[in-house]
Amino acid sequence: MQTPINSNRAGGILGEAAMIRSKRYRLSKLHMGVCGLALLTLAVVLGEVPLASAQVASVSGPQNIAPAYEGWEQNPDGSFNLLFGYLNRNWDEELDVPIGPENRIEPGEPDRGQPTHFLPRRNRFIFRIRVPADFGEQELVWTLTSNGQTERAYGTLKRDYFIDDIVIMNNNGAGGAAGGMYNISENVGPELRVDGNTTRHVRVGQPVALTTHASDDGIPKLRRMPKPRLGLSVGGTPNSASGLRFAWFVYRGSGSVAFDPPQFKVWEDSRPGADSPWAHGWGPPPIPEENKWVVQASFAEAGTYVLRALAHDGGLSSFEDVTFVVEP
Repeated sequence: MQTPINSNRAGGILGEAAMIRSKRYRLSKLHMGVCGLALLTLAVVLGEVPLASAQVASVSGPQNIAPAYEGWEQNPDGSFNLLFGYLNRNWDEELDVPIGPENRIEPGEPDRGQPTHFLPRRNRFIFRIRVPADFGEQELVWTLTSNGQTERAYGTLKRDYFIDDIVIMNNNGAGGAAGGMYNISENVGPELRVDGNTTRHVRVGQPVALTTHASDDGIPKLRRMPKPRLGLSVGGTPNSASGLRFAWFVYRGSGSVAFDPPQFKVWEDSRPGADSPWAHGWGPPPIPEENKWVVQASFAEAGTYVLRALAHDGGLSSFEDVTFVVEP
């Protein structure tokens, strides 16, 4: 049986390595770039960075989702944000896990804004949970059960898990494959505004227009994902294209949603030819006139959905969620 990531505080070999990569790796990469190659090797072993030969599924059958605690940041009022993401071990399968016993955060209310629709592979810094200034040594636990396996991520204020914008940007890939390669310290995240109500009612098959305005400060500079070096077909995670980009994706809801025009992948698909900022040669699409994106969305099944509008500059991101109640 595969050892779960973060399934307990001690963790197995894989769990401990994943925790090192998602926390201490970020800090060491920022301050000790020479460790990048060794940690990249670790990431390949863990399956997060695919070599060409490893892109053919190294494991058989459906895989599960591992929740990830990314770290904490402090707010000006003294409170804290606990940041979470996840690793869907599948390369193509998108999983749905509704809020409840199999997708819950404890203690307290099980719904703290976590996703229920999980895109493939690594998705970082997906949601924040605000905790009070006196949170102290408490912890929040995100439990996910998928494809028959249960894994947990533990959110704490331990010193090793402190993060800031520089750490976030390097993990998103703005600093290049070795981290800190580009001048990103002055970066401010994109500004984003979605027109219309945050809750809308539509019918199955009825196209709905989504109008979004996004702008950025031009940091980091526009950069396409470079070609691989040394003949390695490695996705370069964490290394990505930079420059303002925008896309919609499904954050909650199990039915099929079609976008027109089709949206690029917001997850780390580093396979050759992938329509993803982490794929070699990919560059941000042209910015539309007046920085206004207009996208049509249509729903194939009734239900309640949350669509997320994501503006990203390669380092920092901004998002807004829109809830759709889809009727037959």
